[in-house]
Amino acid sequence: MPALVLLGAQWGDEGKGKATDLLGGSVDYVVRYQGGNNAGHTVVVGDQKYALHLLPSGILSPDCTPVIGNGVVVDPAVLLSELSGLNERGVDTSKLLISGNAHLITPYHTTVDKVTERFLGKRKIGTTGRGIGPAYADKINRVGIRVQDLFDESILEQKVDAALDFKNQILAKLYNRRAIEPGQVVEELLGYADRIRGYVADTTLILNNAIDEGKVVLFEGGQGTLLDVDHGTYPFVTSSNPTAGGACTGAGVGPTKISRVIGILKAYTTRVGAGPFPTELFDKDGEALRTIGGERGVTTGRDRRCGWFDAVIARYATRVNGLTDFFLTKLDVLTGWEQIPVCVAYEIDGKRVEELPYSQTDFHHAKPVYEMLPGWSEDITKAKTFSDLPKNAQGYVKALEEMSGAPISAIGVGPGRTETIEINSFI
Repeated sequence: MPALVLLGAQWGDEGKGKATDLLGGSVDYVVRYQGGNNAGHTVVVGDQKYALHLLPSGILSPDCTPVIGNGVVVDPAVLLSELSGLNERGVDTSKLLISGNAHLITPYHTTVDKVTERFLGKRKIGTTGRGIGPAYADKINRVGIRVQDLFDESILEQKVDAALDFKNQILAKLYNRRAIEPGQVVEELLGYADRIRGYVADTTLILNNAIDEGKVVLFEGGQGTLLDVDHGTYPFVTSSNPTAGGACTGAGVGPTKISRVIGILKAYTTRVGAGPFPTELFDKDGEALRTIGGERGVTTGRDRRCGWFDAVIARYATRVNGLTDFFLTKLDVLTGWEQIPVCVAYEIDGKRVEELPYSQTDFHHAKPVYEMLPGWSEDITKAKTFSDLPKNAQGYVKALEEMSGAPISAIGVGPGRTETIEINSFI
């Protein structure tokens, strides 16, 4: 059963876009199964760099069908803008499929998101302000707007009225903001209908049929394991399930059809937004990782917080996702360090802990326990095989593999599409 899940094994920004793009020539479908335009994937093709936010990375592979699954929340303005930008650069986007059951991000979702974050002050979560959380909240509260609602004006009006009936009370009475006119929202959303209609399909049926026919389907997660609303560093998380189980609900494919689960690991660790981060660096090493690695959020433009590799988190990701393989990215960024610290455990209240603590309090107080690994100074960006790497780079990869609990099957040694060492084929 050639169905694969590819997801972030840290806090996101691990390089999933490159990994998906590399596989894109070998797969028939690439499916985004959760999140929205709060995700950001950078893909480098030749001398061209593409920043994707909502669209699956497979959209850059001409023989691949990109799919936005039912678990994604879609901002129609962002979707159309991203499609237009790719079309202007000569990318064919006509094969895109969008689930009619995917929920929409409306103008009032972004308004609520931004005013809520401001209201929280020091307690803010660090959201992107793009309406993702409020859209998912409406979905769970059964007052969400779905893509298919764009094609029935009567239903759309009823749903927008129902959603704004309560939200306008909150905006006016709690946040001292002007109420949002339902008619204006309906008019704006209806304006997207004809431009989106041609992409909408029963994607669950299409994907299940494709798998049954022996075609290769790749499910692409946004964000990362530690941002999962159930399994991440709650409450500093996203509003959906980037973990492997989310692929099933977010695309409508049963777990028995998933054959492989690939976790993307950065050779160090980063995160964006608020929340605990045991290996975070506030010194020249942290700044060097940020500068050399180009660690700036694709979607937010914010500098990423940087730290050393955390094997505790990697083991946790292996466990909760059932990972079969790792794709290690940005190994080249570590070139030049004489010694490289790796977090192998935490110290919490004087005790050594080797697994991620389930308690939020304990995780906030976790201090990294480091093991020093020898570094390398040789340029590795031209390496084509594992044996081409310097001995110390090989040792670093082997140590991370042993600590993380799953084999490292590919290594990114540079940002380019071809700058990857493939150890074991994913397909």
